[in-house]
Amino acid sequence: MGKGTNHYICIMTCFRTLFDFYINASIHVALSVYALTRVTEIYFDIPYDENLNYFIFYGTITGYNFIKYAGVAKVYHMSLTKRLRLIQIFSLICFCLLCYYGSLLPSKTLIYFIPFALVTLLYVVPFLGGFQKNLRGISYLKIFVVASVWAGITTLIPLASRKEALELEMLLLFVQRVLFILVLILPFEIRDLQLDLKDIGTLPQKIGIEQTKRLGFGLLLLVLTLEFIITDSNTLRNVTLVVCFVLLFMLMRSKQVQSKYYSSFWVESLPVFWWCILLIFFK
Repeated sequence: MGKGTNHYICIMTCFRTLFDFYINASIHVALSVYALTRVTEIYFDIPYDENLNYFIFYGTITGYNFIKYAGVAKVYHMSLTKRLRLIQIFSLICFCLLCYYGSLLPSKTLIYFIPFALVTLLYVVPFLGGFQKNLRGISYLKIFVVASVWAGITTLIPLASRKEALELEMLLLFVQRVLFILVLILPFEIRDLQLDLKDIGTLPQKIGIEQTKRLGFGLLLLVLTLEFIITDSNTLRNVTLVVCFVLLFMLMRSKQVQSKYYSSFWVESLPVFWWCILLIFFK
């Protein structure tokens, strides 16, 4: 094996390590949440708020890593792998940046985040059934909690912080965003079918993979129906149609045995794809 081949393998190994860190440290999911916030700004032509958007971005990383790794760190704090320790350090840096951008936001805006922060905390911390069960352990609730938090943070908060009152179209956008994110989560639910505990009661566990896909198709039809009520812009409608078609295609291709990055990267990239298309037409 020549030096050139060794050099190529070394580069690819480094790239793979960095890419895995990008996924595992929740940077990609934070970018998706950030992108959905920008989509909302474009829909209602509201000015870009750097402090709010970065607060949401770093808050997503902090919250997701708390959900994913808090239990692991508590149990195995003396024997954490190097990767998990790096994620811990990275999460601490993001938390500091979260606090910094939070200090630049109005108190009214920060108050809007309190319900979502509490739901995130109760998603992990047991408080039901004699402090043995959290929101994540309640049948069917997991997916709706995640979708509602994502939708609220990316629609209601950006709009409420800039508008005196929420209009009907804005509330309908929240409903539409909940439905869209529900479908976005379904490929993850299918992937984790054998990993989730039986008492969690995910949709694929309860109704099967094929019925889950049919449900996703129906929800996307509702998303498109709401699009015609929310906006009269043909550009926005056409872009949403394309995004929904891509999401439906990816949902229909979802299966239990997926490639490592199918859901965690490709499916989760759809909000970024949506935002990038809109940037072409609404610079």
